[in-house]
Amino acid sequence: MDLKNDRRVVMTLDAGGTSFRFSAMCGNEPVTETVVMPSNGDNLELCLANIVEGFARIKQQCPVMPVAISFAFPGPADYPKGIIGDLGNLPAFRGGVALGPMLEEIFSMPGFINNDGDLFAYGEAVSGFLPYVNSLLEKVGSPKRYKNLVGVTLGTGLGGGIVMGGRLLSGDNSIAGEVWLLRNRLNPLMNAEEGASIRALRRVYAEQSGLPLEMTPEPKEIFEIGTGARGGSVTAAVEAFRSLGEVTGDVLANVLTLVDGLAVIGGGISAAWPLFLPTLVDEINGTFTGPDGRRFRRLASVAFNLEDPEQMKTFLAGATRTIAVPRSKKRVVYDPLQRVGIGISRLGTLEAVAIGAYAFALHKLDFEP
Repeated sequence: MDLKNDRRVVMTLDAGGTSFRFSAMCGNEPVTETVVMPSNGDNLELCLANIVEGFARIKQQCPVMPVAISFAFPGPADYPKGIIGDLGNLPAFRGGVALGPMLEEIFSMPGFINNDGDLFAYGEAVSGFLPYVNSLLEKVGSPKRYKNLVGVTLGTGLGGGIVMGGRLLSGDNSIAGEVWLLRNRLNPLMNAEEGASIRALRRVYAEQSGLPLEMTPEPKEIFEIGTGARGGSVTAAVEAFRSLGEVTGDVLANVLTLVDGLAVIGGGISAAWPLFLPTLVDEINGTFTGPDGRRFRRLASVAFNLEDPEQMKTFLAGATRTIAVPRSKKRVVYDPLQRVGIGISRLGTLEAVAIGAYAFALHKLDFEP
């Protein structure tokens, strides 16, 4: 898909627990002002009325008639059918609400709904981290190209999405990529989200510093403490991010074992990557111990921190060489270094989700009508 030169318009929505933000995309860029409406998550009729009103206002601003509606909405949901299940932060949604079919009928156009973690990964796959890495490989003359991407978001929760061969992996129940439910590396009785989220970061800082949890600063302040830019317990801040990196690295090691591709990290905590990304990559590059005491890599490939210039240089160079074809005069290019790259969103989380929603709609219209 040539998204930048596609002149079709898709209406989108950023659905939060307290407000809905509506806009429209064309050529991978917003083409309308943002319309903000209260979510009224505890009143279904008011909530649905605001969703309809928001899209109606955006439609009036569009330079041409939109071809689809596409947006992220919380789950549980049957996303292919556009049916929203029982939501935690929007309690009015109970018993199954056919939001997608309602919008299709009112606006007479296709409607697509997905999970925000999925759309983040899809946006980074079509216009962000994945093409960025592939363009760098091309510039240095490497034959290596990546087609698969794992995306995780670190924020209020731990979100995830998987793109394989350019296609978003949704699963038979619309719940593929639910990485928050993987096991917590540091506390196996808990799920990974309890070690890789804002509340996890604050909890560890509180435990290490001796502060009551209610007095614990937010992630941005904890990062500033850890870098010495703000007063506080440097040791506690560094440990909070180290433990988050260890849990997230374990999550990505498990997923990359199956997916074998690049991994990109977004969400509000991602800006603090200097304090957790090295630990995260070290965890992926960790080892298992066999019954005989022999140690071996937990991931068959080598993981590289692509925010580190030296590691990026090694990653791009690989081990490329030419080898002879047996019983032939031909030679072929061979790169035996099996490797994956880990880095931070090149689009920003909200932009990646919006581009993911836009690209998903156009892909469905063009290839899965």
